[in-house]
Amino acid sequence: MSSNVKTQYASSKIESSFSRKVFTVINTLILASVTFICISPLLHLLAVSLSTNHYAMAGAVSFWPRGFTTAAYEFMSTQSAFYDALFISLRRVALGTSINMILVILVAYPLSKEKEVFRARTAYAWIFAFTMFFGGGLIPTFFVIARAGLINSIWALILPGAVNVWHAVMLLNFFRGVPKELDEAARIDGAGQILVMLRIYLPLSLPALATIFLFTVVSHWNAWFDGMIYMTTPANYPLQTYLAMLVMEADTSQRNLMTAADIARLADVSDLTVRIAQIFLGALPIMLVYPFLQRFFIKGIVVGSVKG
Repeated sequence: MSSNVKTQYASSKIESSFSRKVFTVINTLILASVTFICISPLLHLLAVSLSTNHYAMAGAVSFWPRGFTTAAYEFMSTQSAFYDALFISLRRVALGTSINMILVILVAYPLSKEKEVFRARTAYAWIFAFTMFFGGGLIPTFFVIARAGLINSIWALILPGAVNVWHAVMLLNFFRGVPKELDEAARIDGAGQILVMLRIYLPLSLPALATIFLFTVVSHWNAWFDGMIYMTTPANYPLQTYLAMLVMEADTSQRNLMTAADIARLADVSDLTVRIAQIFLGALPIMLVYPFLQRFFIKGIVVGSVKG
């Protein structure tokens, strides 16, 4: 009997064993339970937002709508403040992610080189490492943003965290895993450092880049505290700051952003269902983007764990 046949026979025997079947069943149940625990808050939010006032206010909704109605979402379609905040967040994600990715690549690539290629690598590495563990603090940062004239500007939400050193370290380690022979061959053919980076390193680093891209998008989308600090008017709030103010100040902030006609339409919906509908819509874009990047995310998150 050949070795391949023996291997196939042994594998089929293991898969058909009783202990293997028990393990598969238990593992499936555990993973299904963890999955349900993760998605149950979103299911609850969706169910409450699609329920009528009576059931929502009484706390009688679990994971299935009661008295199904889309009134909260119909009311949401008339809220210009929500869509203004959504547009600001989309601008922040587009600008912030683009700047973050460019700067992280420009930091990681030279730091991935040996001292013979980049003599000041160690000095720059210590400078960036220092910023990972020490910061100026909230008040000095606020004064810097204010003196720079960035208050009530979208750049106040982007520039303070434009270079994420943790992401640069992740990408740096990935760059170091690229075979040096490819770099040397390109240099012999006359390619410069920029061309080598664009044509060799970046295409081979798609898993790491996609992981960093996902982290950056989620970070910008979910950020709310900086919007509350650097924006003095609600019209300049990004979406998560807008939603946080609704949750923290409840009915007061919601009604401050409404017209008389909006308040009249609240007879058919409740503040609770409207706020939950807004929160669910605020989380929806990230939930839609994540599945497309998951396969890269799995590869990129284990960067540096396997060698050889």
